[in-house]
Amino acid sequence: MSPSSETAHGQRLVIVESPAKAKTIKGYLGPGYIVEASVGHIRDLPSTAAEVPDKYTGEVRRLGVDVDHDFAPIYVVNADKKSQVSKLKSLLAESDELFLATDEDREGEAIAWHLQQVLKPKVPVHRMVFHEITKTAIQEAVANPRELNQRLVDAQETRRILDRLYGFEVSPVLWKKVMPKLSAGRVQSVATRLVVERERERIAFRSASYWDLVSTFGTGRTPADAANPETFGARLSAVDGKRIASGRDFGSDGRLKAGSVNTLHLDEQAARALAAALEQTAFSVRSVESKPYRRSPYAPFRTTTLQQEASRKLGFGAKRTMQVAQKLYENGFITYMRTDSTTLSETAITAARAQVTQLYGADYLPDAPRTYASKVKNAQEAHEAVRPSGDRFRTPAETGLSGDDFRLYELIWMRTVASQMKDAVGQSVTVKVGGRSSDGRDAEFSASGKIITFHGFLKAYVEGADDPNAELDDRERRLPQVTEGDPLAAEQLTPEGHATKPPARYTEASLVKELEDREIGRPSTYASIIDTIIGRRYVFKKGTALVPSFLSFAVVNLLEKHFGRLVDYDFTARMEDDLDRIAAGEAQSVPWLKRFYFGEGEGHATGGAAEAGNGDGDHLGGLKELVTDLGAIDAREISSFRISDDLTLRVGRYGPYVERASTVEGEPGQRADIPEELPPDELTVELAEELLAKPSGDFELGQDPVSGNQLVAKDGRYGPYVTEILPEGTPKTGKNAVKPRTASLLKTMALDTVTLDDALKLLSLPRVVGVDPEGVEITAQNGRYGPYLKRGTDSRSLTSEEQMFTVTLEEALAIYAQPKQRGRAAAAPPLKELGTDPVSERPVVVKDGRFGPYVTDGETNATLRKDDEVETITPERGYELLAEKRARGPVKKTAKKAPAKKAAAKKTATKTATATKTAAAKTTAKKTTTKAAAKKTATKKAAASKATATDEG
Repeated sequence: MSPSSETAHGQRLVIVESPAKAKTIKGYLGPGYIVEASVGHIRDLPSTAAEVPDKYTGEVRRLGVDVDHDFAPIYVVNADKKSQVSKLKSLLAESDELFLATDEDREGEAIAWHLQQVLKPKVPVHRMVFHEITKTAIQEAVANPRELNQRLVDAQETRRILDRLYGFEVSPVLWKKVMPKLSAGRVQSVATRLVVERERERIAFRSASYWDLVSTFGTGRTPADAANPETFGARLSAVDGKRIASGRDFGSDGRLKAGSVNTLHLDEQAARALAAALEQTAFSVRSVESKPYRRSPYAPFRTTTLQQEASRKLGFGAKRTMQVAQKLYENGFITYMRTDSTTLSETAITAARAQVTQLYGADYLPDAPRTYASKVKNAQEAHEAVRPSGDRFRTPAETGLSGDDFRLYELIWMRTVASQMKDAVGQSVTVKVGGRSSDGRDAEFSASGKIITFHGFLKAYVEGADDPNAELDDRERRLPQVTEGDPLAAEQLTPEGHATKPPARYTEASLVKELEDREIGRPSTYASIIDTIIGRRYVFKKGTALVPSFLSFAVVNLLEKHFGRLVDYDFTARMEDDLDRIAAGEAQSVPWLKRFYFGEGEGHATGGAAEAGNGDGDHLGGLKELVTDLGAIDAREISSFRISDDLTLRVGRYGPYVERASTVEGEPGQRADIPEELPPDELTVELAEELLAKPSGDFELGQDPVSGNQLVAKDGRYGPYVTEILPEGTPKTGKNAVKPRTASLLKTMALDTVTLDDALKLLSLPRVVGVDPEGVEITAQNGRYGPYLKRGTDSRSLTSEEQMFTVTLEEALAIYAQPKQRGRAAAAPPLKELGTDPVSERPVVVKDGRFGPYVTDGETNATLRKDDEVETITPERGYELLAEKRARGPVKKTAKKAPAKKAAAKKTATKTATATKTAAAKTTAKKTTTKAAAKKTATKKAAASKATATDEG
């Protein structure tokens, strides 16, 4: 079957996942083909019990899986896909063949299977697969279809059921014991544990101080040139044969490691004394060791290495990288972006080698093509690496791309071309310099250099590094040409102090690498996993670092103590192996799920829940029993973390707080809220004491002379405020409910100094200023964005808070007499300058706006997120916020409906009256219906809020 013979076969329906993909493919197939999108999955497990058909009850209704009948899943067509399904059925009824052209991975195969199950085609069905969207690839895919791969479908279904059981059984435990609306997942919980464990290491870390010397040595030769410098720097490496201690010699406790017996730990005093003793020393070259240097090209990108490099070089998060890559794939610029293979097809190798010769010359082309073996376990070698599409690679300049699309394509293109280039070669040199101090000690300094004689692939591409201090592969360090015995002069000797640093927090790139190295989850899901743990408030970003919240400490604490296996790294990796065995047909799904859920089979735990969750032996050990036996879980203990003997951090339902135990038995302790954005390793005993020392609780200010109610000042979650205490018996609910008056403190007021007069002033707002000549009342009020005047619907800003109490009617009328400003009164100076945006090439600054601080390049504005701070935001973070805003596009405004045309004036009075009565009746009925619908919607939303986000392994 070829596209040229479509007329002989009638009309063909081709179904893909996305409209963008459909548009591109349609252009390659021409007449005789209808290309339509399913818009992702059309059918899935129900997200709430309300979606489950009425014939299912009990556990089946709750889980969406019938665990007692071979874990049969209950699939429902998504509510937002029903109209699309109807459209697909209609198109299929007019077609003679059906091509299912979803992605060729587990998820894509499952979508194709669900389409076949729902559409129930009576015409021939073909599975159409391709790795790139080019005319040649699409035409070959049509001409060479295959059957659905049931093994891939079963593997995806097993993962989906496993994740449903994990999420829907474990998440309710978190709701009961930690906080409502939390979620647990097979991979997301393990990823969260990794981030929490790193923060624990940082909390336990104790810094060590150590010193050494750096020296600048001169050869005395002139003239010097770039190839043979006159001076070079070296660092003290040994004294009297003992190696000078460096950061790697210290443990996390701040002490020298046990094996550091022949190591000398210098403190500041010793380092300065040694420097003084070496001032008159005659130094000479003791040895020169030269070795050949060779660096081979990096393998072409797979999903995870693409995410890591895009993070290092472009500042992209994993989610943003995949969004841009998806767009490039669907528009025919790159091959499929979800792959764990580093293999290049013969066509791709030929295209890459041709560009090496064209752009760099034959000297940079190796004699034989390079091949790369995948390092990923169970890699799907049927897929290619991520590379430019086609049998001839378009250079970035030829694509017509711009912005993020251009930058990511360029990265992929450079990496692919570089993978088929020659090695970089050169020489690495180590020079040892020695001398004897005035007090008889032998000191040895060391310097290392690198010279690249042939750059090879480094001409095209240099890989980035997670460590900002790491030296990149193309960096040269030239040393002077010296030989053993050459005399040297110490032109400068400087003692240098150092301190060991805690382990760095994970970034998105390093967390992706860690998950892959531990073989946890599937690389294609890492972006969504990171997005989930950030969205669930388990992790927040500080710059590029992933910081765990206090909430995540409580969640991980519970999971480790009572569901140990489920967040065990080896257990999760072994589960991944089992799922791959099922995909390969080496294991069966149902027996495996039975052992996981019920604990059946040899070696499963037979004791209590704690034993089943944490014991050794068979790694599948009965989830059902674990979530049933919750008696051992102490909710308060799980969410409590000791700071000192009398200070405890607690994670409450309304946020974290620090508590000092009461000295009087039965009395509540002293408490203070902790800022949710505070990194846990910064909560020291000193900071906890400072928070507790701040004024808290209710400050009684006195009685309101008019109402007689007691006025108090309080510190709330949204800042300090004053309010009144209503008399006992005042109705708090119902139509007669009375709400106490409240008012936020002004910026000039403090909780511990606010007075009764201040409170009365605040509660007098809004203040009636007077009435304008047209009889409209003018009031002075305090709002979210500051003090303002209000006249009807017309608001005008005041310049200070004090004006709310002092502005007169004349002054107010004068303000209203001025034209209303639609823009800003005057451009305020930026709060911070970040540099030039790599996309728009315009200067980026941080400004203070109506909705808080934001970054702007003059064209695009992006509000800072909750976890961003003006003082600490990096240029890369600013560029990322702007790029995300550009990717979302402009906000779509809802078009206002045109007013209905006035009815003809020829209707009689009787008809008008009748119509009015009828309209009134209809309006009443409509209101009743609306209320009922609103009630149903509220119920549905409440149910939906309990829906658990699960991992899509």
